This record gives sequence, C-alpha cells and structure tokens, in this order.
Amino acid sequence: MPVNIIRQDFEEAKEVLDCFMSDLQNIESIRNAGDLMVSAINRGNKIFSCGNGGSLCDAMHFSEELSGRFRNDRISLPAIALSDTAHITCVANDFGLEYIFSRYIDAIANSGDVLLAISTSGNSANILNAAESARKKGVGVVGLTGRDGGRLGRLCNVEVRVSHQGYSDRIQEVHIKIIHSLVRYIELHLF
Repeated sequence: MPVNIIRQDFEEAKEVLDCFMSDLQNIESIRNAGDLMVSAINRGNKIFSCGNGGSLCDAMHFSEELSGRFRNDRISLPAIALSDTAHITCVANDFGLEYIFSRYIDAIANSGDVLLAISTSGNSANILNAAESARKKGVGVVGLTGRDGGRLGRLCNVEVRVSHQGYSDRIQEVHIKIIHSLVRYIELHLF
C-alpha cells in the first residue's frame, strides 16, 4: 500500500472531524447528552449502550470507561453495554435479531435510565426497537448517528449526528471521539 493512501485516510478522517466541529450545534448536542446522563446518574439511574459490529464495540468501550476508569481513579459509575452473547444469541434465535436489544431494555431498564444507541445509518432495526422500548419505559435516548440520522434521529431525546455521507468508518472515528468527550464531561460534572 503506497504511503499516500495511508496519509489520505488520515486526511479524510480530519476533514470529517473538522466538518463536525464546525457546527456548534454538534457541540451543544454533546453537552445536552452529557447533562442527560449526569442527571440520570445523580438520581441513581443507569446508562445502557448498544450498537452493531464496530458500534457495539464502541458501546462496550463507553460503558467500561464509566464502570472502570477513564483518566483518573474514582468510584465506578452505573453503565452497562447490552453485549451479553448468551442473551443476544438466545433472543436472535427465539425472536429474531431485531429484538436483541429491546428485550434487554424491557427486562432491566427503569424509568429515568438512559440508553446510548449507536447506529451510523440510524436505521438498524434492533437499535430502533431498543429506542422504542426505552421511550415506552421512560428511558432517555441519546443517539449517535451518521448521514441523515435515519429513523433513530426522530426517536432520540438528544441526537449527536455525524452528517458524513461516505463510508461508516469515518463516522465511527468521530463517534469514538464523542464517546470519550461524553465520558470526560460526565466525570468532570460528577467529581
């Protein structure tokens, strides 16, 4: 692979991040998402997270940064990634892949909790069902989306959208920065 291809990957990633940062509404949306999460934790509620493929890895990363540690030692925060493989394969087998996250929300979420739903397309059926279940239970929904936000954008209390029309990996690269920013925001407000 020529070196210029590698450099081009970084240039594209920088362009997508610069475009995202140039819209001050995006920064405000991250703050609003952080405030929703801080309020939930202050009330004794939990934060759930879900996604598919790389977005599930991002959801797991978000939760472990809160329940483990991010930059400094502190108490563990109540964050759960909906990533239990036994649950996922059981529900996918018995009900269908589109219910793997909503069944989890139906089982353990309470009013006042928050769901971080990650979907670069905003149209993944299992993420949409999770958001719908969350709303029915009084669970706040924060969506990390891409492109035009898809149907998920309309189900969110707060949507943070990376309005990139290209490949999903560029959207995911900004999503991980948003996740780190959210975790830092939560820590700074709680500690």
